[in-house]
Amino acid sequence: MQPSTSSHPPSNRPDATEASGRRGSNLPTTTSELAGLKIRLYKSLRQFPDFPEPGILFEDILPLFSDPTLHESLIRALELHIENSYSKDQRPDVIVGLEARGFLFGPSLALRLGAGFVPVRKPGKLPGPTEVASYKKEYGEDHFQIQADAIKQGQRVLILDDIIATGGSAAAAGSLVKKLGGVLLGYIFILELDFLRGRDKLDAPVYTLLSSQPDGEGT
Repeated sequence: MQPSTSSHPPSNRPDATEASGRRGSNLPTTTSELAGLKIRLYKSLRQFPDFPEPGILFEDILPLFSDPTLHESLIRALELHIENSYSKDQRPDVIVGLEARGFLFGPSLALRLGAGFVPVRKPGKLPGPTEVASYKKEYGEDHFQIQADAIKQGQRVLILDDIIATGGSAAAAGSLVKKLGGVLLGYIFILELDFLRGRDKLDAPVYTLLSSQPDGEGT
């Protein structure tokens, strides 16, 4: 029987954004609230063994959006992380969400923070002038696009997605942000498949809300 996500041990390696930069006199209170939210979110995930192919334990985050209280808990947990990690004058101006699951919670988080939301999409889905970046997949190469005027010079940007696996798509999004003149603050993910070492490809702090799967399991 595959272990559930809620039983996964926390990573022994702290996230860069948790290890430094925390601010605020109410940090113990917010840290306690964040810990409680994480437990609740863990327990709400579902796992599907051997999907989409044998040997894969698929992590289903969709229950977090079917219940409005869980959706609120997810957004609140991410908001607390950002509040603890960045001073008020250094918080993001823009949240960049990756196709497609980054679109599920990126706009909600951006609205909560008073930031803009910008999608990064597969080719042919965005109108007007775009910038393009390529990334490697298991069986070839793929591309991401962003509208050329989506990010202004000097805007502070956080990139988010549901899961970090090999890190290629997130790295491509990061290159697009910098190509437009944005200041890349970091990356945020709900889950991380730590054994794939995707964060090693990223050149900004990486924060994972929930702990990763054991070696050899996951999407």
